[in-house]
Amino acid sequence: MRILITNDDGIHSEGIQILAAWARHFGEVTVIAPLVEQSAKSQSINIHTPFPVKKVDFPYGIPAYGVGSTPADCIRIADTGLYLSYDMVFSGINRGLNVGWDIVYSATCGAIFEAAYSGKKAVAFSTTPESFQAAEESLDRVWDYIEAHRLLSVTDLLNVNIPQEKGDIYWTRQAGPYFRDTYESRGGELLQAVGHSVYQGTRNLDLDLDVVMNGGISISPLTVSRTDVTAYQQIRRELGGHEKA
Repeated sequence: MRILITNDDGIHSEGIQILAAWARHFGEVTVIAPLVEQSAKSQSINIHTPFPVKKVDFPYGIPAYGVGSTPADCIRIADTGLYLSYDMVFSGINRGLNVGWDIVYSATCGAIFEAAYSGKKAVAFSTTPESFQAAEESLDRVWDYIEAHRLLSVTDLLNVNIPQEKGDIYWTRQAGPYFRDTYESRGGELLQAVGHSVYQGTRNLDLDLDVVMNGGISISPLTVSRTDVTAYQQIRRELGGHEKA
């Protein structure tokens, strides 16, 4: 298996080195990641200005390229800039959870959404900010779970979140809000976003946020579709098929 690895913390981050070292056990690894941190950039891309793409030294002799843009652009560069062949994308390990509505902002998840556009299966890995140790120690167990339940045969995209407790593994869905921002003055016309947790302390183990906040490992299927399927189906039934108003 040929594996492409990216992240949003930057190509020199500890998390991507851990993920790349682990992934070598499954096949040929190539790293393409941002030169600098690109957190909260979602699936944004740069189409207006040129940016650097250069070879960089990476541990274990893994071929690696640093990109002066976002994780989504790293995937695009792999496909249509460097014309690489690969079978799977791993994104992470992110320093910070990507659960609930925060998934929308996550550039770690943005990379796997971009991978789906290229017809590739992809997995995003995230952990809490304190340390990568729990995530590193859980990777084998998480992958065993993915393979045992053939998760990538029923979905193309998986979002994995590993807390420090590295407890039981749960198959989950996206929860609601986790953090919300307020803006504080930094003098003059400067405003700074300051995040505040809005987690309600619940325990619904169907939800990614509740699972990780209660010490479990969450694995969720994601999709690039933004269609409200419930609303679509309801109105379609009322229309009686494909009739126009």
